[in-house]
Amino acid sequence: MRKYAYRIVNVFTRDGTLTGNPLCVFENGEGLSDVEMQALALQFNLSETTFVLPSDKADARVRIFTPAYEMPFAGHPTLGTAHVVDTLKGLTGQLNLEMKAGIIPVSCFEGRWRFRANKPTWREFDSSLKLLAEAIGVPESAIGERPLWVNAGKEQLVIPLTSSVALKEAKPDAAKLLQIQSEDGHSMAYLFASGGGGTSARFFFPKGSSLLEDPATGSACANLGGWHVAMGQEFIFDVIHQGDLCGRPSTLYLELHEGEITVGGEVIELGAGVVHL
Repeated sequence: MRKYAYRIVNVFTRDGTLTGNPLCVFENGEGLSDVEMQALALQFNLSETTFVLPSDKADARVRIFTPAYEMPFAGHPTLGTAHVVDTLKGLTGQLNLEMKAGIIPVSCFEGRWRFRANKPTWREFDSSLKLLAEAIGVPESAIGERPLWVNAGKEQLVIPLTSSVALKEAKPDAAKLLQIQSEDGHSMAYLFASGGGGTSARFFFPKGSSLLEDPATGSACANLGGWHVAMGQEFIFDVIHQGDLCGRPSTLYLELHEGEITVGGEVIELGAGVVHL
């Protein structure tokens, strides 16, 4: 019987242990097949589960699985896994993680982990705004200037809304959202509204015939930075509030400096265990 140790961490926490986005990190994924990794991700049924593997290019290689498919990059798995790797290897809060999206630098300063995203690319949203409005469940007039497909590691649709009220009242339609797909065939929408003490955001993705809301989405936060780059901005420090409407309040920190995007947040280790296969 094979034993695989794992840790449960919460990422992008806000004022409490049971906040942020939960993540399962397998400390050593050697010996696990792709099928077993996918099955374990479904077993834990969190938004993502990661597997740490040896790397000859970085401090560790990381594979990221949702319950349904593998991802080349995701934000909260990057920070949560970095926290675990740093602990296991006795590092000093400076490390590189090898992912399918490339080598991702990660660092920790005064308890806040952050990653540097890939240089963003973007393309225009070329479907109708009417379809988009119906898919995310807002009036067409609530969609702000220039929704874009942005890729700073994982392509997602970044949609500005005109008010926090529209953001709060958004009621996405899973069937219609499935008609709007990224370059890799996935349907997901990152809605945001700026104002007051920062930016509020929500992230939706279909699962089967239903629709789920992610409490904290680091990859989409990086793509928000890419959206700002596309809009001609060079310097930003923003506090992103997410997860309040799905019971997991989360805080993300977005920095943009001359085109370089970093996303940060706090990580708390909640527990650990062993799987027997």
